[in-house]
Formats: sequence, structure tokens, C-alpha cells
Amino acid sequence: MILKKYEDLPENMQNENVKEYYESLRKKRIDLWFKRIFDIVFSVILLILLSPIFLLLAVWIKLDSKGEVFFRQERVTQYGKIFQIYKFRSMISNAEGSLVTAKTDTRITKVGKVIRKMKLDELPQLMNVLFGDMSFVGTRPEVKKYVDMYTDEMLATLLMPAGITSVASIEYKDEENKIAQLQEEGKSIDEAYRDEVLPGKMKYNLEYIKQFSIWQDLKICAKTILEIF
Repeated sequence: MILKKYEDLPENMQNENVKEYYESLRKKRIDLWFKRIFDIVFSVILLILLSPIFLLLAVWIKLDSKGEVFFRQERVTQYGKIFQIYKFRSMISNAEGSLVTAKTDTRITKVGKVIRKMKLDELPQLMNVLFGDMSFVGTRPEVKKYVDMYTDEMLATLLMPAGITSVASIEYKDEENKIAQLQEEGKSIDEAYRDEVLPGKMKYNLEYIKQFSIWQDLKICAKTILEIF
């Protein structure tokens, strides 16, 4: 992964809050380079090894409900770039409503409940990692609607590619339950995510950037696997 020159960053990212994180990453160029090599090598290996599971999940999803196997949506990654994220579809086809889901969301299919719980719906993101739009570890990619609400400091998370997993993802593994609880208290899904969940996750994401190292990424990957099982 190559870090752009500070003056080449998007204008909204050229602020003093982001600069602090930028200077920290600039000293870790070798780790950033190894991060990209790791992403390429292991995304290829896992795509090959997991191809039978991809096939089984695809058949299961098609048998369970009408619609495409994959869910695609525009998300934001490094430097504010818009890309198409891939997931196994876990909701009814053409589901409308909030961009955030709660545990009680009626749009989730029977298969969707299972694969979301086991994080199997995230597997197609290995393709995003291979293409370079994502990394194994990094801030979960948000939709533009929420990125537009970022504070100057939160924009620092866009210095690196979005990730499949992170410390924030592990700590907020029960995010859907938290949102459902806040709904019971009178908040809408969007309000619950914007006001309560997102700020909490961002504290972990910003801390990750300051502490970034390839060794740290490996530990987060290992912890994620343990949490899933």
C-alpha cells in the first residue's frame, strides 16, 4: 500500500487532525507495503480454498428466497473513493428502508440470519481485498451518507483502505442488538447508529491507525477468527 503525499490528499482531509495520523503512518511505510502483499497473497489463497463453500452458500441463498446471490452496495474506502462492496445477500431482494440493520429487522431472510451470525455473508469481500478496495484489517466501509457526517478527526480513517475486520468490529459484534435496544428507547435506527454506535466504533478505528503495524493486523485477524468460533 502506497501512502499519498499529504498535499495530494482530498482537500477535506488536509486538516490538522488528520495530519497527526498521517505523520504516524508515514513512518510505517514498510509495514504498509507488507500489508498490501499480505492482502493479495491471502485473499487469493482463501478464495481458492473457500470456493466450495461459496458454491454451497450460493445454492442455499437461491433456494431460500428470490433474488441474486450477491448483494452489492456503494461504500467509501481510502481517500474517499467510492467502490462496490460484495456480500452474500442476507435480505429479501430489493429490500428498502434504513441502511443500518437491527436484529429484529424483518427484511433479513432465514438463510440471512444464519450467515450474518457466522459472518459468512462477508466472505465475498475477499474479492474487494484482492482488487485493492479493501484490506483484511481496517475501518469497516461506510455508506457516503455517514461518511459525510465525519468530524475532521474521523476523516483520518480514510488514510487507509476499509477493512473486513477491526478491533471496532470485534468490540461491536453485537451491534444489531445494541441498535435494537436503542430503538426500544425511542431512537430511529439511523439515529441510534449515528449518535451512539458510530462514535464508539471510531474511537477504536482511530486508535488502530496510531498503533498500526503488520504484527498488529495479524493479531486482529487471529482474534477475529477466535471470536467467530
